[in-house]
Amino acid sequence: MQRRAFIKGCVALGASSVILPHVSILEASEPKSKTRIFYVKNSYNLKHENKNGFTKLWVPLPLESSYQKLSDFKFNSNATNAYVTDKNSYKARTLYAEWKNGGEKILEVTYTITTYERNSDLSKATASTKYPKDVLHYLKPTAHIPTTGKVKELALKITENAKTPLEKAKAIYAWVTENMYRDNAVVGCGLGDAGKAIENNIMGGKCTDISSVFVALLRSVGVPAREIFGIRLGSSRYSKACGSSDEKGLAKITGAEHCRAEFYLDGAGWIPCDPADVAKVILTEKMTLNDPLVKEVRDYFFGNWEMNWMGYNMARDFVLTPTPAQKPLNMFGYPYAEVEDEVLDYYAPAAFSYSFVSQEKL
Repeated sequence: MQRRAFIKGCVALGASSVILPHVSILEASEPKSKTRIFYVKNSYNLKHENKNGFTKLWVPLPLESSYQKLSDFKFNSNATNAYVTDKNSYKARTLYAEWKNGGEKILEVTYTITTYERNSDLSKATASTKYPKDVLHYLKPTAHIPTTGKVKELALKITENAKTPLEKAKAIYAWVTENMYRDNAVVGCGLGDAGKAIENNIMGGKCTDISSVFVALLRSVGVPAREIFGIRLGSSRYSKACGSSDEKGLAKITGAEHCRAEFYLDGAGWIPCDPADVAKVILTEKMTLNDPLVKEVRDYFFGNWEMNWMGYNMARDFVLTPTPAQKPLNMFGYPYAEVEDEVLDYYAPAAFSYSFVSQEKL
């Protein structure tokens, strides 16, 4: 079999004229502590019965932020064409590859991620609701994040005694962590359809489901909020439910995708939260909200992120570039691929196929 020449890429993402870093002034002021370094390798060997079909692949890449830095980014592929872009409404970093002819469809992506634990100083928050223009975007509804009807009714009830944005966020976080639970029967990270969940009182779900309800409730009472799609990279100091690796720091992270959330406070900036991992610790450790570990995790994940995880993007209900068959795309936390407009099941790594590995520098 004749093989195509391999395309190799080595892109200085932060300095590229195509890719711009997403760092707000407030994010940049956050203290950097508890640094961790991970070497990540993504391997693709796309499978489909139509071996000669025109095949296209979109891979989410790590965002650039004060709490994570990307370096040594490289890719190697036998694709006909491959390039990095952020041309979409959320500027989600994407590695796009296409194969116009038959044969194997191989792509390997490697990079180093340095992460810094996120800790918030909530004492800096003010009661102002005058938000920067780029923050106002995260008050808008999307197809999966409605802000009217039952969602708004519930949010107003939850926050009836709250006066400031911070008080509203605390009330909603408390309600979500008290009333929602992890359902392991849900495929992948869940669809994150907050309107359907609240309309039909579906309180069980996974990380995207729980984070999306949290975000929709906040937006509906005027607090900017967003989901962040990413993947776990290594061990957690709290529970294996929040991430694990072997004694040498090696973690097989295929299927370790995880959605977190943020909300915005004037004076304090974007505040990290993770109500979904509270639910996961409860289920995995067979505990309740009254157990000391769950109390600690619940308190910690309102304003802090343990950075054994990296974020890809905040994109919901948007269109990738070049335009794929599935549009708008619900979220971009998994690789997306299609063969002659037939979408591959990104929740099935072995059939797709792809595998991810992370090695922490200990």
